[in-house]
Amino acid sequence: MRNQPRQQYPVLNQFASDNYSGICPEAWEAMAQVNQGYANSYGDDRWTAQACDLLRDFFETECQVFFVFNGTAANSLALSSLCRSYHSFICHEMAHVETDECGAAEFFSNGTKILLVPGELGKVDLEAVEHTVKRRSDIHYPKPKALSITQATELGTVYSADEVQAVGQLCKRMDLKLHMDGARFANALASLEVTPKELTWQAGVDVLTFGGTKNGMAVGEAVVFFDKDLANEFDYRCKQSGQLASKMRFLSAPWIGMLKDMLRHAAHANRSARLLEQQLRAIPGVSIMHPCEVNGVFVEMPQTIIDALFERGWYFYTFIGSGHARFMCSWATTEADIDALVGDIRKIVSDKA
Repeated sequence: MRNQPRQQYPVLNQFASDNYSGICPEAWEAMAQVNQGYANSYGDDRWTAQACDLLRDFFETECQVFFVFNGTAANSLALSSLCRSYHSFICHEMAHVETDECGAAEFFSNGTKILLVPGELGKVDLEAVEHTVKRRSDIHYPKPKALSITQATELGTVYSADEVQAVGQLCKRMDLKLHMDGARFANALASLEVTPKELTWQAGVDVLTFGGTKNGMAVGEAVVFFDKDLANEFDYRCKQSGQLASKMRFLSAPWIGMLKDMLRHAAHANRSARLLEQQLRAIPGVSIMHPCEVNGVFVEMPQTIIDALFERGWYFYTFIGSGHARFMCSWATTEADIDALVGDIRKIVSDKA
């Protein structure tokens, strides 16, 4: 595996991903509560209905909600509902749907083409989007039909409410549907301290893939259609792709518990990252590469330090986004975890001085 540390088990020292964390108490308790007796399958249960209603309350609007197992399925199925095989959708050149989902969007849409645009700090450049739409209109070109943005971005930055609004206005003008990959949407909300509706449907987002796994659930993402017409037969897409859970209550019930404390957990992860960033800034030879706006810290440091950290059993990635070392915090990150990591980096730097 890429940049895999030599020590494989046990995973004791990790900042590789918020996916590495366990299940948060609220999600665990919710799953325990539904693990009694019998319940109808395939989503025809009261907990799934309740979770859908709570998400509608969360976004303060009527919307269609579906639960799937993971983010790749959520993104690819959502995008396939926006595009036909002869269409294309636009995204940032470092977007997760382009770099880390193994062509799933193309696969589930029967070949919809991805068109890439640049942009600073992981955000799409709106002029580049417009140019991509306008540069050709002949029948030989895969017609642009949607734009996908990532909130928070692959570089750990966030689109402000005004920035999402500007993206939404461009999409409306260019006749594009707007998809938001919200694997870390809760972290963006906690960072910006705005309401969910301000970052989604009020700004022109048509469909959101709302991440639960990275914020403490065992498994499960919500696909939220604010344009309900786009959700037509989406349940069939879920079934065909193996994403219709027979025991759906175990995917949906955690949202009932999580929606009460999701932003608290996300805010904790964000604060942990800022604490890590502050301590790393004080170490010679370590540079912070991007603004720390959510729960990730991107760092440039000599390969000798990276290798030494791997030798000591630390887990982190160096192939995400712009290719620097990425340290991710989660709902479960503690100050002791941060102190241990920073302490090792300081010792390595001192030993090599």
